[in-house]
Amino acid sequence: MFSGSIPALVTPFRDGTFDEKLFRGFVDWQIEQGSSALVPCGTTGESATMSIEEHNHVVRVCIEQAKGRVPVIAGCGSNDTLVALEHMKSAQAAGADAALVVLPYYNRPNQDGILLHYRYLAENCSLPIIVYNVPARTVTDILPETLGKLSELPGIVGIKDASGKVERVSAQRLHGGPDFCQLSGNDDMALGFMAMGGRGCISVTANVLPGLCAQFQAACLEDRWKEALALQDRLFPLHAALFSDASPGPVKYALSRTYADFPAELRMPMTWPSEASRAAVDAALKHAGVL
Repeated sequence: MFSGSIPALVTPFRDGTFDEKLFRGFVDWQIEQGSSALVPCGTTGESATMSIEEHNHVVRVCIEQAKGRVPVIAGCGSNDTLVALEHMKSAQAAGADAALVVLPYYNRPNQDGILLHYRYLAENCSLPIIVYNVPARTVTDILPETLGKLSELPGIVGIKDASGKVERVSAQRLHGGPDFCQLSGNDDMALGFMAMGGRGCISVTANVLPGLCAQFQAACLEDRWKEALALQDRLFPLHAALFSDASPGPVKYALSRTYADFPAELRMPMTWPSEASRAAVDAALKHAGVL
């Protein structure tokens, strides 16, 4: 199953449109640097600002460029169950290995509604599903008991956990079993998450420093905890700085400083990060030895 450092890819835009040429090179670089899988069109990829057609095109381009070298976990989330299903079917037809499906946002379904949403998707498309729990953005939380019920469905294979509660790893192991794939959704908590039984991280920081993030994940998976701690200390300021303003503003700023010709462009309503946020990113890149 999925493990290691998995970047939640940003989507480069230039003059309002998807910069496909740069994105293809970015995919190659991520793989060369040791990323173990890729996530196009997650929330970090500004999927909420894309049309259905554009969203599906970005996923197809990522799969084409990856060429089977690493798995592609396609972002397929929507607060509309039928739209999420449409994304899943398109991703499956393009050759995706799994779908990352965020819990419906804004609608705020109760636990029964969460079960209904994911059960419908699993029953109507055979593409494996990684559920995505991020209460800070969706308001609603997938409780461990609910996750246990979801884990019983053959098509649901794991979770991206951005609950901010590292103890959830143990609770979810009890309800979902030790083989249920748990991936951290918080870079800053990934060390504790891995120590408690996690298998990897769907990472924002890996967009900027994929090699170091891959080394960190490898150290955790191989029980080289002293090395993992040293890498955590090196990366932690950047983990924090990339959320010092609304994401993905800071990560796109970081890439504009470190990746050749990366376009400094976000889609409305996102704005360029504040001066304080940019200064925090610059300081963190220096701490990591990049600038």
